[in-house]
Amino acid sequence: MSTETTSAAIDPRVRIGHIHLKVAQIDRALAFYSGVLGFEITQRYGPNAVFLSAGGYHHHIGLNTWESAGGRPPAPGSTGLYHVAILYPTRAALADALRRLIAHRVQLDGASDHGVSEALYLRDPDGNGVELYYDRPESEWPRQPDGGLAMNTGPLDLDDLLAQA
Repeated sequence: MSTETTSAAIDPRVRIGHIHLKVAQIDRALAFYSGVLGFEITQRYGPNAVFLSAGGYHHHIGLNTWESAGGRPPAPGSTGLYHVAILYPTRAALADALRRLIAHRVQLDGASDHGVSEALYLRDPDGNGVELYYDRPESEWPRQPDGGLAMNTGPLDLDDLLAQA
């Protein structure tokens, strides 16, 4: 496989459609993604898989134990998923997600203001990294003098965020 890139850009309308995670226990993962985060079950696929969504889409998240029942998270130093990023439509919706996490005593790994977005970082019950975030309007994104993005990582004021809930 060549490491060269092509000059033709991908169609800008392309989006990441859904994630499908291998989990150790369906019920435990479902308690997190549905019970804590609030995704709705759209379909169970036998006893070993479930599909969830927000807003009636066929599925944003698939969970299965087909190859992972009773499994452990990957060891440090191995390749794989770094995190799943779930985009919230408003700052108030992200604040509601934080309220849910606090109510369920879910520990945060971090919370950052990236200039372009505000993000909460955590782990699901299987150790998968999860980012819950809100994108600021593009007109508010920090820019370099040449117009390029000037993303950064600073602390996120969780009290200010919770005031939006």
